[in-house]
Amino acid sequence: MTVVLYIVGIILFLIGISISIALHELGHLTPAKKFGVKVTHYMVGFGPTLFSFRRGETEYGIKAFPLGGFIAMPGMYPPEEATKSRHETAAAGQRGGAAGIVVDGGVDGTAGRLGEPDGALDSTDNETAGRLGEGTDDGDVAPLRRDRKKRKGRLFEDTMADAREFSNQEIEPGEEHRTFYALSVPKRLVVMFSGPLVNLVLGILIMAISLLGIGVITPTTTVQTVVECAVPASEAQQRPASEQNTCRDDDQLTPAWEAGIRPGDEITAIAGVETKDWDQLSSVIKDHAGERVDVDFIRDGQAQTVTVPIIATERPKVDDAGKTMLNPDGTPQTETQGFFGVGPVQERQSLPLAEFPGAVWDQVSGVFHAILTLPVKLVDIGEVAVGTKDRDAEGLVGMVGVGRIAGEIVSTDQIDVVDKAQMGLGMLGSLNIFLFAFNMIPLLPLDGGHIAVGLYEGARRRINRWRGRGLVGPFDTAKLLPLTYVCIGLMLCMTALLVYVDLVKPITLDAIFNSGG
Repeated sequence: MTVVLYIVGIILFLIGISISIALHELGHLTPAKKFGVKVTHYMVGFGPTLFSFRRGETEYGIKAFPLGGFIAMPGMYPPEEATKSRHETAAAGQRGGAAGIVVDGGVDGTAGRLGEPDGALDSTDNETAGRLGEGTDDGDVAPLRRDRKKRKGRLFEDTMADAREFSNQEIEPGEEHRTFYALSVPKRLVVMFSGPLVNLVLGILIMAISLLGIGVITPTTTVQTVVECAVPASEAQQRPASEQNTCRDDDQLTPAWEAGIRPGDEITAIAGVETKDWDQLSSVIKDHAGERVDVDFIRDGQAQTVTVPIIATERPKVDDAGKTMLNPDGTPQTETQGFFGVGPVQERQSLPLAEFPGAVWDQVSGVFHAILTLPVKLVDIGEVAVGTKDRDAEGLVGMVGVGRIAGEIVSTDQIDVVDKAQMGLGMLGSLNIFLFAFNMIPLLPLDGGHIAVGLYEGARRRINRWRGRGLVGPFDTAKLLPLTYVCIGLMLCMTALLVYVDLVKPITLDAIFNSGG
């Protein structure tokens, strides 16, 4: 049964990521069609096609490996003659004294298919890449020298020519206005940005379901446990493990123990300060170290008050994430603070609506920070792969690793159903926000690279207008193919490294729990 549930967890993960990718591509598809662009393919996944159907001029389908997707729009690489003719037209208008011809052309992105940054390289793109160096028989792109030898650089020129031809092969005569490069720059930016935006919105909606709908485990002001004695942190570390949870005769009793506080008591105020939540209660106790204060609480529906001395004791110092801060020698840092001696009842409560934007910001900014530090994390993963470093439970993890964790979540009997659902939603929400952030990297073939090219095109047009040179034609994005191939190669290497480490030295659910993640 455990194996079956494990497989179910992986399947649910694949379904979740496939839906996220499908919606990402739908984000590109919808504005493209609205703006009149001819969209020939809408595919979820990559590799061999498992199922497809045609509606109108678009083929919709699902491919074998659900870790990517794309839509195909002719004109992602503008024809060379189109870019040159528009430049020449603008220049001619300038020389003739006219204001120049207004042309609503522009740039594009690169890979010919938006959405490939989601991790997919389609077979058709591999076909284009496979044409490297094939050359042409007519010599129109890279003419031969008189001795019939190839010119230097022909390989690159032939590659660009193949990319342009492949990108525009499904445009019929008279349909040039329906190409991607024929869109205005603002419309191209909308098409490019809509895919990642869908992932961001989806991630936020999933977070809202999890945090506002299901709620979060929150400590309350109701007492769960009463600590018998207060032992300074420095002294507790020196005791044998067998005595860590027992009190000695000379240990100081806690104020709560001496005052007779019991589990189930609801603390309503300390030192005259109303305690509406556990954070407020803890803060008041810490601020009154060494003082005698009144503690108001409710027991069996009756309000009671006791006066107790708050102990000033050494406690481990923690950061904003609740983790113990360490000294350079590895020992825990401590600080003097008030100690009362009670532990709270944990209840699932909806996150206050006012705190939700902050939670979203923490998630999004955390993902962007992780991407900015990606090179360092990849070096760590490389050290893990060669066996010189242990796997960090809070480090980088690939899709295979996430799938394994999803399987463990569903199959374990140590987590209740609600917690399993919330953990699954948390993973899916984080994945969508990651897809948004990763796709915004301004490198081709990522969506952010398309956006960067579009912004460059718009700036170039403005500058030319300002300088009185008229409008320029589409930017020749085929010239960026070397950079595109380098980025694709790096992403493939990163994917292969993560797959290897996730299989050989995986992060387990227990390791995540033990790390506090």
